Amino acid sequence: MAVRAVRGAVQLERDEAGHMEEQVGALLTAVLERNDLATDDLISIWFTATPDLHSDFPAAAARRLGIVDVPLICAQELDVEGALPRVVRILAHIESDRPRADIAHVYLGAAAALRKDIAQ
Repeated sequence: MAVRAVRGAVQLERDEAGHMEEQVGALLTAVLERNDLATDDLISIWFTATPDLHSDFPAAAARRLGIVDVPLICAQELDVEGALPRVVRILAHIESDRPRADIAHVYLGAAAALRKDIAQ
């Protein structure tokens, strides 16, 4: 079993805790489903949020999904002029037999513009 990394992002329509929970939950669910992962396959998840998001911690959505025994951490994304606003990004470390080229990185909605080269 190899250690792999999965990237993903979602842009929120507004900075509200319930909306963040819904959208980050959808992102995490898509990452798990598209990579045929169970929560036991997760090693850790890094979350970043753009500086305009203040309503909640993105990791709280993972806990509410039942991801309770996986190390999670949140950080603020760089405040770069012209960057896409209200974005939550993830970097999940996983155990998987999939080759690196077969890992499905997930960019939902408008966040697909961030990585057109790997968005699926």
